[in-house]
Parts: sequence; structure tokens; C-alpha cells
Amino acid sequence: MAVIYAVANQKGGVGKTTTAVNVAAYLAAADKRVLVVDVDPQANATSSLGIDKNSVRPSIYNVFIENIPIREIITPTAWERLHLAPSSPILAGAEVEMVGMMAREHLLRKALSPISRQYDYIFVDTPPSLGLLTINALTACQGVIIPVQCEYLPLEGLAQLMHTIRLVRENLNPNLRIAGLVLTMYDPRTSLSKQVVQEVRKHFRDYVFRTIIPRSVRLSEAPSYGEPISSYAPKSFGALAYKALAEEIMKKAVKA
Repeated sequence: MAVIYAVANQKGGVGKTTTAVNVAAYLAAADKRVLVVDVDPQANATSSLGIDKNSVRPSIYNVFIENIPIREIITPTAWERLHLAPSSPILAGAEVEMVGMMAREHLLRKALSPISRQYDYIFVDTPPSLGLLTINALTACQGVIIPVQCEYLPLEGLAQLMHTIRLVRENLNPNLRIAGLVLTMYDPRTSLSKQVVQEVRKHFRDYVFRTIIPRSVRLSEAPSYGEPISSYAPKSFGALAYKALAEEIMKKAVKA
């Protein structure tokens, strides 16, 4: 049975997709069967794994709106054991269409249930919002991985996200837990980055991953080539950090 993680933060540009794609790639390289589910209308996880988001037919939109089986959209990637349930820009209108549906918060959980035994890990990449798509991800998963950029503004939205997670746990998914906060885009040259690390570890002591993801040009470049960092620049600092994070997630999953 797969361990399902939602990678979530309503703040954009904090490294959600980068974290989902690169951790998934390293787990696949460690002989784990891994599925990335892209529920972001921007479809960045889809293009980051070398799939043209503008030519995807069908996509996760059809799973949500037309109730087609998710196995019909799952596609292998260029990396062995790493599969993708792709998104496309038409997903942007899905939340409006979902409003009138019965059990609309449970659509993704229902879709993943038949295929969860085929994978060891499933990562759901969410949009930068706390709308129905993100709520579906939180309802479907066992754990939330929260990327936190090492700057001041991303800290402000954490309270709202924690409140949403608490509401989902109380009303939709009692098994939901915080898998961990990932500190991203760390720049050791700035005192602000160091202060953010201290603040996050002070207030969320038990939930912060040890691994810190550095600010990295290679990590920024890799999506434009449709590759995870493990194949684009495997010896870079960003690659080593995500490899360490994947190992840490594996250990935590075993303990859980």
C-alpha cells in the first residue's frame, strides 16, 4: 500500500514542485515504485518530468470532472519506476465545476484507491492555494510535506495552512498528519535565511526535516530541460540535498 504525501503550501514559489519531483526521482532511483500526481493547473510537475502539458489528453482534469479511472492517464517517464498522472492548463476551471459535485473533497482519494497498491510512494503536487484541489490532496494523503522558503513572507502563511490542515483532519481525513517542513532556497550568506531556519525550528521543532535545500541555479535550470536534478546535475549541491531529503523521508515512512 502506497504512502501518499501531499506537497502543499498556499504560498507560490517556495519549492513545492521542485520538492515533489526531485524527492520522487530519488526514491525511484532507490528501487521504489513512485507516482507523481500533478493537481496544479500550472502543470509544472508535468513539464518538469519531460511531458508537454499542452498536449496531455486526457489528464487529471478528466479524472476529477469525468470520473475516468486514474490508471488511464498514468504515463511512464524517462526514469524507471517513476510514473506521472499529468495535469494540463484546463484544470484551471475544475474547481468551479466541482462545486456542485457530491463528496467533492473526496474525488482524489476515490481515484487513488484502486491503484495505491501498485506504488510504494505517491506524491501529490498541489497548486499555490487552499482551494478544492488542495483540499482533495489533503483528504487523499496520509502526510503533508510543507516546503518553506527561507524568507520572511512565506512564514506568514504557515498559520493559515496549519489551520486548514487541522480542519481537514477534524472533518475529512482523521489520518492526516504533518510529515515535515522542508526549508528551501537557503542562502548561507544572508542573516535572514539563518533567522528563518531558527524560527521554524523553534516553533515547529518536531516537524522540521534535518535536510535543508540550498538556493541553487541547477535546481532552477532542471525543469526547463524536463529533468529532475538527479539526472540533470547529480553532483550539484541541490542534488545532494534532495537525495538526503529522500533518504530522510524513507526513514520517516518506515517509522510511521
